[in-house]
Amino acid sequence: MKTFKLFLTLSLALFLTNSLSAQKIYNPSADAKQDITEAVAKAKKEGKHVLIQVGGNWCPWCIKMHKYLHSQEEINKLMRDNYVFIEVNYSKENKNKEVLKNLGYPQRFGFPVMLVLNANGERIHTQNTGNLEKDKAYDFDRVKSFLFNWRPDALNPANYK
Repeated sequence: MKTFKLFLTLSLALFLTNSLSAQKIYNPSADAKQDITEAVAKAKKEGKHVLIQVGGNWCPWCIKMHKYLHSQEEINKLMRDNYVFIEVNYSKENKNKEVLKNLGYPQRFGFPVMLVLNANGERIHTQNTGNLEKDKAYDFDRVKSFLFNWRPDALNPANYK
């Protein structure tokens, strides 16, 4: 009976691990240029910035970042209130070379990499996500600080009079 329970536990763990690694966050066939254009238009209309996460389904840290941004309620609210969020694929199927060239070659920082565009579609910040890590996870305070410091109100000169 103990052997069966151990087998069942290991099988479940293997299934869950494979399910998580098989999760597809990034779409290699997506039109990244069009996605960015639409995000910029929405950001302009809503008074927000665009937050782009560049990465791929092959990248465990990219999947971790996606899950982190969406599972930490305070961070997710900060993101929803201030950014239009999109993900841009980088993989052997589609490296989005032209799009990334126009964004200043953010892949030089590794993956995932985050970009902030203003409501005019101008890149105002590229964030190396390695700087948002602590130990072997993303750090709440570092991620929150990044999102807080690049939100539209933080860059509004009227707030500094």
